[in-house]
Amino acid sequence: MATTYDFPSDLLAGQEELHQVRAELSALLKRLPWSVTPLDGFHDTAGWRKVERPASPGWTEDEQAEVEKLRRREHELAVFVTTHRYWSELTGSDRVTARSRLKHVGPPREES
Repeated sequence: MATTYDFPSDLLAGQEELHQVRAELSALLKRLPWSVTPLDGFHDTAGWRKVERPASPGWTEDEQAEVEKLRRREHELAVFVTTHRYWSELTGSDRVTARSRLKHVGPPREES
């Protein structure tokens, strides 16, 4: 029988927000140009695989600020979740198993 864990509500909320922030950041990065700064496109077929990039207009200041804000929040939440006092109640493989289970608690997430 699998062990169940009684995660505190603030830890669950922190993990869920972390999932949301990561999903939002991932979606934003997929929409943005490939380069933060304006760069010419390139085409290289001489290597072992073809590499192509269109010209990049770069990111606007607002886009850069939004990415920075999301990355900062992601970091804050990751630190909160990984250093939560709840983990001190568990030892060894129990802590590892509980951490793995926490990552999968909540509504199913879309994979990229």
